[in-house]
Amino acid sequence: MSTVADKLAKKSTHKTPAKQVRLRLVYIDFWSAVKLSFLVAVAMAIVTVVSYFLIYLVVSATLLSKLDEFFTSFTDGGATLSQYVGLPQVMAFAAIVAILNLVVVTVLGAVMAGIYNLAVKVTGGLLVGFTSN
Repeated sequence: MSTVADKLAKKSTHKTPAKQVRLRLVYIDFWSAVKLSFLVAVAMAIVTVVSYFLIYLVVSATLLSKLDEFFTSFTDGGATLSQYVGLPQVMAFAAIVAILNLVVVTVLGAVMAGIYNLAVKVTGGLLVGFTSN
């Protein structure tokens, strides 16, 4: 008497032919493109802020004291570089860059969806192949 595992093992050894389907992509939904590009932009914004923070930590640990001495030699001790380049300033700049990047990437995603939808009228769309495996 065979078990269920034996029956499944017999089924897995039998190869079924893969069915291939060729479809044409003729439309990209505008709001889907905006939502997807917004999510990509949010991920990029998080990466931007974290990378600015990590780069600041590395620079402050290795180079900031030497650059501060170099900057002080030009200003005769009146100003230091650490007054202008601190963690709050770097993180504020990172936030501004991340917000601008968020807006630009979201708008570009919407524009690219619109351009693709217009180009489909001329080219007929993008031919994509799918398989059942």
